Amino acid sequence: MRAGCGSRLYNRPMSKGWESKSVESQMAAAQEWREPGPRSDLTEEQKRKKHERDGLLLARTNLLNQREASTNERYRQTLQSALDELDRRIEGLK
Repeated sequence: MRAGCGSRLYNRPMSKGWESKSVESQMAAAQEWREPGPRSDLTEEQKRKKHERDGLLLARTNLLNQREASTNERYRQTLQSALDELDRRIEGLK
């Protein structure tokens, strides 16, 4: 390789690859977040309930993963009790 030609090779045009597609999808997601949609029609109470429900569903997913990974039967029973309680709370938010 000759001296000085490295910069020309480094700056050559690149084809559109996964990096630019990732940036495009991030920009599209940001645009959707900025644009008002059906979520903006929710009342404050509905937004609060949705936020609480989303948190409970996330906690439920975490508990399910822990229960599946656990080998201790007593711990699995404790996790199942917690799951049952979360299910009752989620049902109450509907």
